[in-house]
Amino acid sequence: MLTINGLIFAVGTTVLALSPATVSSPVLATELPVLTVGLALMVTATAFLLRAGLAPLDGLTALMERVDSLRSGDRMETGGNGDLGHLVATFNAMLDRLEADRSSSTARVLAAQEAERQRIARELHDEIGQSLTVVLLQLKRVVDRVPAELTEEMRMVRENVRGCLDEVRGVARRLRPGVLEDLGLPSALAALVTEFENVEGLELSKNLENPPDLDPDTELVIYRIAQEGLTNVARHSRASRARLTLARGPGQIVLEVTDDGCGPPEKDGSGILGMRERALLIGAKLSITGRPCGGTRVRLAVPIDNARNPHPAGALTEPPELT
Repeated sequence: MLTINGLIFAVGTTVLALSPATVSSPVLATELPVLTVGLALMVTATAFLLRAGLAPLDGLTALMERVDSLRSGDRMETGGNGDLGHLVATFNAMLDRLEADRSSSTARVLAAQEAERQRIARELHDEIGQSLTVVLLQLKRVVDRVPAELTEEMRMVRENVRGCLDEVRGVARRLRPGVLEDLGLPSALAALVTEFENVEGLELSKNLENPPDLDPDTELVIYRIAQEGLTNVARHSRASRARLTLARGPGQIVLEVTDDGCGPPEKDGSGILGMRERALLIGAKLSITGRPCGGTRVRLAVPIDNARNPHPAGALTEPPELT
């Protein structure tokens, strides 16, 4: 600010000294227009230079208003010089630190969450599941010895216990997708689709390509986001049809969950926030948008760098649209 005002004052003094204009004391009426024009030029130049010099503040303010730690990479160009350029660079560095800290914290939280899921799944399978299996075997022996009039009731009890055992196994499977570790991501996603096909009134289809050899954490993130996406379809979308797609594109792997339901929510809930946190953890981009023909599209683009041995990616083919 001091430099700008000093420059304007020096230019005005130079022009006054070299021009034929004079200023009397007291000021004559004929000299007033010259002074007015000179003052107007100085004010205009000052306003222009101040606006140009402080322009980065508008961009910085807009960035502060829209910045979201779950949507990384939003930065402001540091083209300015001086104090403002340093301020912008410092603000960008602060965002880098905050995103790094959040990513690290999210990684620890999700790792603890997955460990707890596995512990609960083991207990359900090894303790409750085994106990229910023993009860089924005992009931089988009892059914063979009870009076005839109680046989049907005992069989109903046995079938109820068998149903509970199936539910326990299903919960354990959702908590710890063993098929993901044993057979890989496409098989795990196919099993996930089969599980959700039992939802009444929902027609579910899939198109799953074999991805490159992914890091286990990346596979788990893709699986969990697909699981949450299908859960949202089943619970909230009121859709009649949905589709799960996994495809390889230029430099990325793309997961999509689309439906023909009521469209995306106006505000992110805890499930969607969890999806965004997982995507941020592996450097992927998650978008949840409406579809032109109605419904919702959940799209996760994972950089191919997250593969252990990336294969040349083919052209991304758009999955058939739901109509």
